[in-house]
Amino acid sequence: MTVHFIGAGPGAADLITIRGLKLIQKCQLCLYAGSLVPEEIVKAAPANARVIDTAPMHLDQIIDQIKSAHENGQDVARVHSGDPSIYGAIAEQMRKLDALNIPYDVTPGVPAFAAAAAALKTEFTLPEVAQSIIITRTTMRASAMPAGEELEKLGASKATLAIHLSVRNLAHVERALTPHYGADCPVVVAYRVSWPDEQFIHGTLSTIAKKVRAAKLTRTALVLVGHVFGHSTFRDSALYDPKHEHVLRTHKKKNSKS
Repeated sequence: MTVHFIGAGPGAADLITIRGLKLIQKCQLCLYAGSLVPEEIVKAAPANARVIDTAPMHLDQIIDQIKSAHENGQDVARVHSGDPSIYGAIAEQMRKLDALNIPYDVTPGVPAFAAAAAALKTEFTLPEVAQSIIITRTTMRASAMPAGEELEKLGASKATLAIHLSVRNLAHVERALTPHYGADCPVVVAYRVSWPDEQFIHGTLSTIAKKVRAAKLTRTALVLVGHVFGHSTFRDSALYDPKHEHVLRTHKKKNSKS
């Protein structure tokens, strides 16, 4: 048997990968994070499969379910939201499975920041505006940020920021980033991207907290910060510039007669 860690994508059932869906369709046990993964995705499990919402379970209870499936030779679909490599808490599960000699693999999924960019019809990297994306969060109740990864320090890069798990910490976001980005820097709060109740709140570092409070958003939202949002005066990239040569497009020199 194999435990398949599967990224379900940001929410919309048709944004799961073909590989991920096929794995769910064949597994006898499906464990999914019900607070973030729509039931429509796990309904693809076989009719006789056990489908369990792990939202109210702790780690040892989840591993016990996997151990039982292992003893019975049953494949397991462990379905996480977004892409499991980003705040997926799969490392601790894999560590447990390593100790038990239970085999596993990982299938990536569409991350929330990519789905947000698609819905916003924007690019997070624009020539001479931003060429880096930083995926981060702020210190909340779960755990502190490691030394050197504080938002004040990451903000010095002026990269596009995708800040997870921080919609209730917008006052700190404003304080930490305003010295680097300016009070008028665009901010977008993306709520439940690709779900039926998807919502985007546009503002700036100085206005976004008030707007989010008015909308009463307290969870399941991604905070996007950067000058790429709403920017229309950037120059075209070199990629499709007719004067730019690369290995697949070279300029033929005209023969000259002496």
